Amino acid sequence: MFSIYRSFSNDRANSGLVKLMQVAAIALAVTLTVPAHAADQRGIQSRTAAVYPELAKRMRIAGAVSVQATVEPDGRVKEAKAIAGNHLLSPAAEEAVRHWKFEPSASQSVVDVQVNFALAD
Repeated sequence: MFSIYRSFSNDRANSGLVKLMQVAAIALAVTLTVPAHAADQRGIQSRTAAVYPELAKRMRIAGAVSVQATVEPDGRVKEAKAIAGNHLLSPAAEEAVRHWKFEPSASQSVVDVQVNFALAD
């Protein structure tokens, strides 16, 4: 009798595990097809150049910093946050993007932009 109960319990557990795996697979598929935070494309009306950090210059650090900007309907940047790039360059990139002006839109949006830092030879 114990072996029959154990077999029944294992079948029930396996059935629950299969259902859980199916739900997880569906959730993963939905997550991969729907971006969590889609970035809009809005034209840039004016840019403020980033101030190259002195320490980064001395260390000969160059490259691009990706910044995610929250833009108000009138085109002003409400918030700017570096999402990729060198940590020495990120604050300067964020500060520059906060002064950018984008094209007006009907609503607030999130825009991904890149700020490039290049050393003069």
